[in-house]
Amino acid sequence: MHSAPNEGARPDVARERLRHVYWIGGGSGAGKSTIARRIADGHGMHLYDTDAVMPDHARRMPAEEAPYLRDFAAMDMDERWVARSPREMLDTFHWYRGEGFALIVEDLLALPADRPVLAEGFRLLPELVRPLLTEMDRAVWLLPTPGFRQTVFDGRGGPAWGFVAKTGDPHHALRNLLQRDAMFTDRLTEQTRDLDLNGLKVDLTVTEEDLARRVSAAFNLRK
Repeated sequence: MHSAPNEGARPDVARERLRHVYWIGGGSGAGKSTIARRIADGHGMHLYDTDAVMPDHARRMPAEEAPYLRDFAAMDMDERWVARSPREMLDTFHWYRGEGFALIVEDLLALPADRPVLAEGFRLLPELVRPLLTEMDRAVWLLPTPGFRQTVFDGRGGPAWGFVAKTGDPHHALRNLLQRDAMFTDRLTEQTRDLDLNGLKVDLTVTEEDLARRVSAAFNLRK
């Protein structure tokens, strides 16, 4: 169903060459970027932000290898975020389908291996990262509760935030987005459990400092 995680290298070769990589995935609004920056800065890691390279990856993917991205790109804003159900949005979102993951692996393989790398972003799907792990404690997924996610988006401006505000019905678009992302987090929760990977619940009781400490502990990083 998803793109192969290492189309340009044999799985065992890619896994060995990426043994210095740590991974932080998870649902949207879970604090991945903030926590990743703190940990990378504190431990001298190179930070690889998968969100930042999305435009580049979208350009690099041939249309025949990215049918979900092709269909998404052809829609207007209301078709993407208002007219469809959250379930359809979840099941057809190209990054959630793993399109472009091979380019993440390609980028990571091209980075110098003289220091640890911390990769972060929602595109790091458990089922795609799992075959690349030499040690299970090198990957963590942050799983935000609906209340935590709602608070984050309220802080960003709610319906006035980002691409949501560019739709014909921002309130409905935001509601769809939050429901879609809640289902995505549920999926991540199931996958991390089934694959015996680290999933950390993020709720309103967790401070940034606490979460950074928990992720560092999951990685077995020492101060």
